[in-house]
Formats: sequence, structure tokens, C-alpha cells
Amino acid sequence: MNAFEFFFSFYGLVLGLSVAAIATGAARAFKHRKTVAIGWKTPMLAVFAALDITTFWDAAWTNFSGAPYSYGLLVAGLVVAAVYFIAANLIFPEEGDAVQNLDAHFWTNKRAVLLLLMLANLFMGIATIVFDTPKGGLALTLAAYATILVYPILVLPAALTRRAWLFALTMGLHIALYLCLAGLSLMHPELTPATAAGAA
Repeated sequence: MNAFEFFFSFYGLVLGLSVAAIATGAARAFKHRKTVAIGWKTPMLAVFAALDITTFWDAAWTNFSGAPYSYGLLVAGLVVAAVYFIAANLIFPEEGDAVQNLDAHFWTNKRAVLLLLMLANLFMGIATIVFDTPKGGLALTLAAYATILVYPILVLPAALTRRAWLFALTMGLHIALYLCLAGLSLMHPELTPATAAGAA
């Protein structure tokens, strides 16, 4: 195990807990679907957050595989991953929370969730610019920077709005963007984490 793999095993563990928190919340909501109305807003927020974490996870592997290991890098990874973990745990109510439907919980926590995700992505955007190491060719490089630029344009209005249609529009567009990036990466296998690690 090299220095980066050691860092990433710790970083990936905390990000994995964020995904587990979303999956656990979704399972709990489905389990109580007969007594607590689910609606569409919370599931949409959960899908966006899960894709955002996945994109972030991939970006960290792709962009930082050549970065020198340091304790500071480990602390920075801890901070960013912890921000994601907090956001993930706010999406669904806890087992003991008294909620009649998920929409009420959504409107209470949606802004905090999306602003925390924006904060984590701001850290990643700065780090990507500093290291300037996106791999995978021109198409993927442009897609990566386009995502960084588009992110606040779509996510900030979704975070601040009280209009369901605007949330649906902005989140729907960003989810579609993430799925397009996933499809693009399938057409460019050189972008996969394993290949990126081998090229480092």
C-alpha cells in the first residue's frame, strides 16, 4: 500500500459512511411508507446527494493520486468527508423523529444539506485548480471544469428556494448532468479509477 492508497482508504471509509447513511435513511423511509408519506422531494435530494458523493469520490481518486501524502492532506480529507457525512445524515429523519410526512422534514433541512454539499465541492474545486491534475482527455477535462462552474448555478437556487418546481428543475438538471458524465466515463474507460491509479 502506497501513501496515497493509505490516505484514500481513510477518506473512502468516511465517504462510504455517508452513502450508508443515505441508504439507511431511504430503507427506513420505505419501511414506514404506510404511516409516513414519502413524496418525491426527499428521494430526489437523496439521489442528488448520492451521485454528488460518488462524483466527489471519483474526483478525489482521479485528481489526487499523484499528490504527495501529508498529515495535512489527511486532515483536509477528514474535514471534507465529515461535511458530507453531516449532510447525508440530515436528508432523512431519524427513527425517533416525529414526522407525518417527509416533505416537512425536507423543507426544514434541504437548505442545510445543499449548502453543506456546496461547501464540500468548493473545497474540491479549489484543490482541483491547485493540483490541476484531471486525467482522461480533453472531453473529460472540460466536463470536470464545466461541472465545477455549473454546480453553484444549479445548487444554490435549489438550496434557497421555497418553490418545489424550481427545486425539481435545478436538481433534475444536475442529476441529468451527473448521469451524462457517468455515460461519458463509460465511453472513456481510461477515466476509471483503476486506470488513473496505474497512470499515476
